[in-house]
Amino acid sequence: MHTPGLHETKLLKFIRLGIYLTIFIVPLVIFRDFLSPFHYGKVIVFRSLIEILGAAYLVLILKDRAYLPQRNKIFGAVALFVLAFLITATTSFLTYPSFWGSLERMGGFWSFVHYFVFYIILISVMTKREHWQMAINITIFTGILSAFYGFGQKTNFDIFLGSGGRERIFGTLGNAALFAGYEIFIAFLSLTMCLKGGNTRNYRIFYAFAFAISSIGVLMTAVRGSLLGYAVGLTVFVFLWGIYKRSRVAKLASYSLVGLAVLFIVFSFFFSDSSFVQQSRYLRRVTDLSLNSPTVQTRFWAWSAGIQGWKESPRTILLGWGPENFNMPFAKHFNPKFYAGVGAETHFDRAHNMFVEVLVTMGLIGLLAYLNIFVALFASLRKLLKSDEFVVYGVGLTAGLVAYIIHNSFIFDTAANFIVFFTVAGYIAYLSSDNKEVPRPAARPLVTNKLIIHTITAILVVLVSIMIYRINILPAKANYAITRAIVRGWAGDVNGAFDKYKEALSYDVPGKYEYRHRFAQYLIGEGGPSVREAKVREAYLYLLPEIEKNIQESSGDYLPYLYASRLNIVLGKDDPKSPHNDVALDYGMKALDISPTFVRTYYEVAQAYLNKKDYLKAIEYFQKAVDLNPDAGVSHAYLGAVKIDSGDIAGGIVELEKAISSKHPYSARASDYQTMVKAYLTVGNYEKLAWMFETLIVADPKNAQYHASLATAYVSLGRIDEAVEMARRAAQLDPSFEPDAREFIRSLGREF
Repeated sequence: MHTPGLHETKLLKFIRLGIYLTIFIVPLVIFRDFLSPFHYGKVIVFRSLIEILGAAYLVLILKDRAYLPQRNKIFGAVALFVLAFLITATTSFLTYPSFWGSLERMGGFWSFVHYFVFYIILISVMTKREHWQMAINITIFTGILSAFYGFGQKTNFDIFLGSGGRERIFGTLGNAALFAGYEIFIAFLSLTMCLKGGNTRNYRIFYAFAFAISSIGVLMTAVRGSLLGYAVGLTVFVFLWGIYKRSRVAKLASYSLVGLAVLFIVFSFFFSDSSFVQQSRYLRRVTDLSLNSPTVQTRFWAWSAGIQGWKESPRTILLGWGPENFNMPFAKHFNPKFYAGVGAETHFDRAHNMFVEVLVTMGLIGLLAYLNIFVALFASLRKLLKSDEFVVYGVGLTAGLVAYIIHNSFIFDTAANFIVFFTVAGYIAYLSSDNKEVPRPAARPLVTNKLIIHTITAILVVLVSIMIYRINILPAKANYAITRAIVRGWAGDVNGAFDKYKEALSYDVPGKYEYRHRFAQYLIGEGGPSVREAKVREAYLYLLPEIEKNIQESSGDYLPYLYASRLNIVLGKDDPKSPHNDVALDYGMKALDISPTFVRTYYEVAQAYLNKKDYLKAIEYFQKAVDLNPDAGVSHAYLGAVKIDSGDIAGGIVELEKAISSKHPYSARASDYQTMVKAYLTVGNYEKLAWMFETLIVADPKNAQYHASLATAYVSLGRIDEAVEMARRAAQLDPSFEPDAREFIRSLGREF
């Protein structure tokens, strides 16, 4: 018999060191020159580390089966969820993203298996209290570093990606909500460790400092769901402390926290519109408790679309749409209110609620397995609460888990969040174990023949090397190539951009779906290369089959159809008889079949009809877009412009007026408002012309052109003094207007 740690092998120490390294390095990894710089690099590094450690761990258990994971409620619950993940990924509507995930989030079954392997190794090689103490200390220290990186984002130092006086920090996680969730765990871990017995003075100071820093980090994110989770978690902490530690001070503190919460709600209700609050963007955000706020509404709409999709059939109810497939029911049941205008957020690849996300994408099987993890965790924590020795851990980690659950009701998990979650889950499993200090039996090898072990080791080294290269390094090279393409495109290097886009696609690795669309965005985006150039047209023709691959690989996804439609629209723009226009219509109609309420698709169909000079059909589809969401001014603007071009001046003017005065007014570009000017000049309505520019100025008060145009309209109405004032204002806003403004004012008999 030997106790854990006695005569430990170098292999075991290597694996444990690798776990410490993973906990420390992954949350801090940022690949600055990659797409999704805060997520992509973390997952690539994490998977590579776990693949190495997984191979080493396999050799370890071949040498000593005693290091097989201890099976308990938590392990069983996590294993069941992994099984549910596998089943729902296999039965998914789109298996490719379910297995590999998306480029931005890097989720999917393949990545999640790595978190499971991380958890297995963690609970198997961390056999002593000091091992866990080291893991928790590293976790807390990493959280401090991430928080300080977030504080750096308040500065203008380029070393901090995302800096520039940022209002809401996001640390090394790239998203304020994700960062808040990570720091919530750090805060409650720090508070727990600070109050446990046996601390030295220096350690107590370290934990108290960490609690303060992580708490400040959470507050500086201004994420309301996370702040709610943190506040409730803190209240739960002092409440449980008062009960289990019989502390009157804690009980009084819990009542005080509840009272402060009530006061905050009252303050927000009565003073959210006060000048004091409105002058602070932070206070404006955190005191906005209205269910009608844009962020809250979009969350409700997304959840509603997902739930509608989940209820569609027995299959979706039981198995969901498949992991990483939330965008499919979201698109199918898209709420047109999402589309407020150009730049509106209309693509949700996640539900922004882990419980809704799991239900919609993994069905009842997945949700029950997911909830079972928390049941197992709380059952283990309840055991700690009944133990005098470990009650502080029971109190602190229960509070932290409650805070995490509330936080995750408004967001989702990514690499750093999963790492800290599974570390905490492993720690809870260790603390609640009945035999954590029981001597480990003598080594019991699964394979006694050393030659066989050496052979297996050699094979694993080769396989892991190939796996890391094929599944991690090659995708990373493709990702880097796509960012070089984007940079070259910004620099006007069209040939260089084309070469890099093609290089990225040549790797044929996970992420190719996004890379094809990135190439399309470059070609059709504002400021993109002119299709009239032969080499650019050649690029269009090269890309169309690539987009068709996205369609074939992602049947049921409307987005590739839209890109295919737009590419063909550009190719057929100057020729009404071009077959590209008919192809564009075909793609657009297929996109409508998938997502019949997605407003922008109607624009594509209408534009294809405009290419064919079929104004009646174009008006029909722009009208359908207006009907879906009359509050979107841009739809009225497009409809009005087409009506004017078709000869319906009066009808066009009505729509243009609605475009400017709607709930989400259209912010016209210089090329767009000329249509409105032409319409009003055609009918000689200078009152409306002035009204139009007055309205535009309210929406964009620093636009010098709007002021200059309004000055001209005022002259036609005989409002000379106001015309002079507008001309002066235009020159103040943009000095390049000054010569014309001087001449304009002088022509009116006034001095500049």
